[in-house]
Amino acid sequence: MRILHKIKDSNTLRWFFLGVGILAVVALTVLNIYSLYALQESTVEAAKENRKIQLEEFSQKVRFRFYQPFRGIRNLDMNEIELSWNTYGAFPEHFNSVLNEAINDSLFVDIYYTPDHMKGCFKPDYPLYRFDPESELFSMTNNSPKEVCDGFGLSKSRMNTVDLENYNWNNRTIFDSHRTMTLALINPDHDSVLGHVTFIIDQDYLLNGVLKPMLTEDFGNSTEAGMVVWIRNWIMGDILLTNNSEIAYNRDNVDIYQRFPDLLDNWIIQASFLESPVVSATSASLARNLLVLGSAVFILFGALFFMFINAQKEREFAERQAGFLANVTHELKTPLALMQAAGENISDGRVSEGERLKNYGAHIYSESIRLRKMIDKLLDVAKSDSNKTMAKQAPIKLNTLVEDLIEIKREYIESKGFRLIVDTEANLPLVMADRDQFETILDNLVENSIKYSWDKKEITVRVYSQKKTVFLSVADKGQGIPKKAQKNIFKKFYRVENSMTAQTKGHGLGLSIVKNMVQLNGGTISVNSEPGKGSEFTVAFHTLFNQKQNVNVDHQTDESKHIAEVTLETYG
Repeated sequence: MRILHKIKDSNTLRWFFLGVGILAVVALTVLNIYSLYALQESTVEAAKENRKIQLEEFSQKVRFRFYQPFRGIRNLDMNEIELSWNTYGAFPEHFNSVLNEAINDSLFVDIYYTPDHMKGCFKPDYPLYRFDPESELFSMTNNSPKEVCDGFGLSKSRMNTVDLENYNWNNRTIFDSHRTMTLALINPDHDSVLGHVTFIIDQDYLLNGVLKPMLTEDFGNSTEAGMVVWIRNWIMGDILLTNNSEIAYNRDNVDIYQRFPDLLDNWIIQASFLESPVVSATSASLARNLLVLGSAVFILFGALFFMFINAQKEREFAERQAGFLANVTHELKTPLALMQAAGENISDGRVSEGERLKNYGAHIYSESIRLRKMIDKLLDVAKSDSNKTMAKQAPIKLNTLVEDLIEIKREYIESKGFRLIVDTEANLPLVMADRDQFETILDNLVENSIKYSWDKKEITVRVYSQKKTVFLSVADKGQGIPKKAQKNIFKKFYRVENSMTAQTKGHGLGLSIVKNMVQLNGGTISVNSEPGKGSEFTVAFHTLFNQKQNVNVDHQTDESKHIAEVTLETYG
């Protein structure tokens, strides 16, 4: 009982550790999957962030391109510029050089100037000043292009909103979208605006000479960049430039919006993400890692369940073994106790009558036979476990051998109230088998039929052949074996857990011994059973020759054994 309790306790521990192991594997798997997806997500987000930075840098490069000719203005003395204009109607030479550099830039077409106090463009009698690149001087003109007037008006309007007392720069740039760029000249010492210089922008050159080369340089092909970039006039809805004209613009697919800083107000940079090489590599790596992780988890779960199932089988085997030990101990004690009691009565002289002495002797003899059979079974199992069981095979005719063996057991079988039917086919082919082991096989199968047949006591023994196989069939009409138990009945110590085991004595060894001996002789055994209708065990042996033989091998001689050895060498 202690052994059984220990087995049950160990089984509880196995279930506990299996549950802990499964939870640990699931937790680690979830954590790894989460980490892999988090890594991919961070890589994708980093790629997106890099693209955003690319667009910002692109817009800053465009801004720098506009401001490049005017970098030196911030260092000029506005008092000197104001004095020069008020005195001579012209700007100092170093300021004109800045303007000359701008007009020589293909980005700008014309330069116009108006002092802040004049109402240029608002009335016909208020002229403007146009820069002449040859003389590097401003000359008065009555030609007022609309975009220039719009630029002046926008600049004056914007400067009205500037707090000049707290403004620390000597100029401010105002863009009229892609048409003009106006510099408002400021004298910080007097907190006043001197005037407005407007540069007309060449839109065609801006697109094809500035933005297009920059777009190609910074983004190249959309596949390489991992995104499609569009420069779009959002007021008019026109696509001005793109790095992939084959992909149509779709507002729903736009991932990033980037404005030009303080210039080109009506133009906007928009981009749609494609799968870049980095993201593709990350996705492929994620797929590979998930595949490897899934395979590892599958193998780990398989190993866990394999070990657990094996442990369960070991537990079941240990339980059967513990039950067997308890059962066989009782079985051994019973005949020994009877033999001891009978011997004691005889040795003490208590029994002197001949009839009683005969009965006591019969008891001692039958119990010793019973004891010997149990010991023989245990020895057979021990030999089987140690692989020391040897089959001394020789050519035999199963029909003759079965008839002889059944005839010896007939009286015993019929004494148990059984009707015995023997059906053997005549002139069967020879098979190679160990005669003694075959006798053990037949005895165990018949004994099982006797044990588990209570109501309909009938046993049918058949020997027949089909093609190149000879069959031995032992059938009864007993209790039968449940379908689930049939795969286990040939295991050691296994007994069907129902009323049969409670009403019959046994150790769960008989069928295990039968299967082992059948296999040693190169045969197979199968069972066909249905609860309540009986069981049929069928043993099959391959024939020694291809045709039926008329050789009489009922009683083996040294010569026949020699023939058997020769036959084995010849036919394998």
